[in-house]
Amino acid sequence: MNVLKQIGWGVLAVIVLFALTWLVMGNEFFLYKIFAPKQEAVRREVFEQSKAYNQGMIQELQNMRFEYIKADKEHQVALASIILHRAADYDENRMPIDLRQFIHNLKEGVAR
Repeated sequence: MNVLKQIGWGVLAVIVLFALTWLVMGNEFFLYKIFAPKQEAVRREVFEQSKAYNQGMIQELQNMRFEYIKADKEHQVALASIILHRAADYDENRMPIDLRQFIHNLKEGVAR
């Protein structure tokens, strides 16, 4: 009977250990589920405020503007769509005045 009692306590200890492990891991999963989107939003905001991102975006838009000017009319329509799509989420106040005017003209349909 004493051996059965020890085996019972051993099984109970293993079950309690598994329960605690599941509780801790499950808790970590639920915390991650709640806080991960907020952490990623902050990371993205910090990235979008970085000098490298802003310089890269302006450089890319200026290169696309140059390609737009060189292109024939058919290609300009396609490039205008791409340029407007790229510039849509970017703060126009961070753009140089000439680039801002170009984007505005594209939106109005009078760019050249």
